[in-house]
Amino acid sequence: MLGKPMSAWVRDYAAGHQHPINRLMHTWGIPMIVISIPLFGLSFIEPQILWLAVALFVIGWILQFVGHWFEGTAPEFFKDWRYLFVGLRWWIEKIKGKA
Repeated sequence: MLGKPMSAWVRDYAAGHQHPINRLMHTWGIPMIVISIPLFGLSFIEPQILWLAVALFVIGWILQFVGHWFEGTAPEFFKDWRYLFVGLRWWIEKIKGKA
């Protein structure tokens, strides 16, 4: 689906995330968004979790856009929607010290 090796996607994604504040905002924002997704599903069983899921999702995306404001660039997925599937992999590589 992605059309090129994941390492190339991560490398290209990393190139658009050089500013330290952008990197920090993504370090917090990406996991917030990722955690919110299963919480949305869980909210069908436990409805009060919905507000937590919404808060994490919205704040996570706000952090992403604040970071890109400091970077001075648009988010990568504005250029290609497939970058929506690369952010988490970049985050994992960043945490491991490889991105």
